[in-house]
Amino acid sequence: MTTAATTAGRQGTAPPHEGQDGMFSQSWFPVCLSSEVAPGEIKGFDFLGGRVIVIRSADGEASVLSAYCPHMGADLCVGDMVEGTVRCPFHHWRYDAGGQCVATGNGDPVPPRARLFAFPTAEKYGCVFAFNGTEPLFDLPSFERPASKLIWKIGQWDRPMPVDPWVVCCNTPDMQHIEVVHGITFTDGQPHDRVSWEPHSMTYRFAGTMRDGTEIDFTVGIYGTSIYWQEGEFAGRWFGFVAPMGLPKPSESKLFFAVAVEEDERDPEAARAFLDAMYDLEVGIATEDLPILERARFKPGALTRSDKSLGRFFRYLRAYPRAHPSVEYIS
Repeated sequence: MTTAATTAGRQGTAPPHEGQDGMFSQSWFPVCLSSEVAPGEIKGFDFLGGRVIVIRSADGEASVLSAYCPHMGADLCVGDMVEGTVRCPFHHWRYDAGGQCVATGNGDPVPPRARLFAFPTAEKYGCVFAFNGTEPLFDLPSFERPASKLIWKIGQWDRPMPVDPWVVCCNTPDMQHIEVVHGITFTDGQPHDRVSWEPHSMTYRFAGTMRDGTEIDFTVGIYGTSIYWQEGEFAGRWFGFVAPMGLPKPSESKLFFAVAVEEDERDPEAARAFLDAMYDLEVGIATEDLPILERARFKPGALTRSDKSLGRFFRYLRAYPRAHPSVEYIS
């Protein structure tokens, strides 16, 4: 006799959801588009269930800091940048780009604990990223083509996706999903044996055809629990694509798109047209996934042999490091 308990055991344990037990994946998360924060500006954003600010110095360097002043809790997004520091609107305490309070408004000595949480910050693919931790566990990936020879199209989804980023990332090792939803045929069969697993990433290369017969040769992967990465050839032409996902709060993903193609000085209009076409292609694929993800009760279930890599990815997620060192600062 099979009981409900033993059946559930066979289905496997679901990976922890973001925010479960107060912890979040130690991954890079995009907070905003680079274009949203100009030099000398402060902008506020939801992140990890709390609030952060993104500032940009006069020389263009971005920093992500906790949003609340440790004096009386004012949201610093309504403050000002003064001489390269964030000035709180409430009592004019000032904080440098590393989060340290460097002055009070009336000249009182700065309390030793008066500081903001400074997230490791990186800027790439037209986005400002924050790492959930005190030290990054991995670097953001780069394309094989020189960055100086690429042109980009950057954007973001117009509404949040009601799932954690890792749920969206599960589509990448899900060979069944790639075949039946996106209409891709693998030339040499499902590439389970060609998947490379690292502590903070998984990648694989495959050749195949799109549903309209277009030949493709891609390397795809997941970095951390929040970044989909892809590069390769579409009908013989190279392009790169990154879909990093922000995490404003548990069970909510903020999806960004970044597509790159090689510049063509001889025919810049053709390069731009190819860029637009690849951007539309990737947005279209995301559109196919959206209604599924909005309504799914996502968890490991009765897996088949086609789910070999997906099952391995669930193990990757269950073992993935989690923390929340900024919780006292951003909440």
